[in-house]
Amino acid sequence: MNQPISFQLSEDQQAFRAEVKRFMAETVIPHAGEWDETGYFPKAELNAAWEMGIMNLCIPEAQGGSGMSLLDTVIIGEEVAYGCTGYSTSMMANELALAPIVLGASEEDKEKWLRPFTEEPRLACFCLSEPGAGSDAGSLRTRATLEGDEWVLNGSKQWITNSTHADLYVVFATTDTSLRQKGIGIFLVERGTPGLTVMPHENKMGQRASDTAPVVFENCRIPKANCVVEPGKGWAVAMKTLDYSRPMVAAAAVGLAQRCLDESIGYAKERKTFGKPIAQYQSIGFKIADMAIKTEASRLLCYKAAWLCDQGLSNNAEASYAKAAAADWAMEIAVDAVQVFGGYGYVKEYPVEKLMRDAKLIQIYEGTSQIQRLIITRELFR
Repeated sequence: MNQPISFQLSEDQQAFRAEVKRFMAETVIPHAGEWDETGYFPKAELNAAWEMGIMNLCIPEAQGGSGMSLLDTVIIGEEVAYGCTGYSTSMMANELALAPIVLGASEEDKEKWLRPFTEEPRLACFCLSEPGAGSDAGSLRTRATLEGDEWVLNGSKQWITNSTHADLYVVFATTDTSLRQKGIGIFLVERGTPGLTVMPHENKMGQRASDTAPVVFENCRIPKANCVVEPGKGWAVAMKTLDYSRPMVAAAAVGLAQRCLDESIGYAKERKTFGKPIAQYQSIGFKIADMAIKTEASRLLCYKAAWLCDQGLSNNAEASYAKAAAADWAMEIAVDAVQVFGGYGYVKEYPVEKLMRDAKLIQIYEGTSQIQRLIITRELFR
């Protein structure tokens, strides 16, 4: 009982957060609206984030990584998402794709596949979801067949972030669809491998600066050694990966919510009706107060889920608490921000219109809010 609970960030965490905030203010925020409008993929700006050392934070020090904790990662992720969640999703997708290698591969494979990401800017993508296997990812149909010294992949993946620009595809495939989860392994496919085709990217409602496109494998042959998690063990690694990544998604929701809150406060102080700022009306003040309550509660849920993971403790339920609550509240907060802005909130000249569109996706990817509730129910009644 000698270890007190502390909500005080370390000096290093505070300093790094301030540096990320400055980077986003200079490099991303001035351009986020244009990227959204045109669907531009900010590859050069992601390279700048790599140069700054805020990408691939899951890579251990042994493979040349920063060795940052998940709590460090979500603190950084919140600030990145504050600037643009499309940009942050592309960064976060690298963490999601590399985490299965960190969590499930041998030390030799970690060195081979992770080290290049510390030596130059590279992108990776996490290939789990399929056209007919989204929430029920255990029913995936992509097949891996061993032929001599090669694995042959056939199938397709859907909603794959970074796929158009990825250097490495982390693919979940099964040796036998009748085995469901018990047949799944993890296979690594390098960009340019014959039989790998990336389809045209999706024209999305929001988070348009992130690249999302289907991936097709047609007799795609890879070396036998590119199976880094053997069939039968891939599903467990996938679930551990999502327990690691969902606090990051929650952090993105917190960053978006905080941006909505700050924009609403600034506007409510400036906008006047009937001779006084609208912040002085209780109807507006209470709405913004509720936005602040939900933002701070989301942040604390996110921090706890990340802290548990860093301690080596189960965070299965807590990661779902954080993801579901932060995502749902971010959507509510974004809608409220548009309401605070009134008619101006509905036009692209002001940022809250984009924030509302961006928020919706957070309720969907990496497990919908409904799936999070299924996980929570299972844990409560276990």
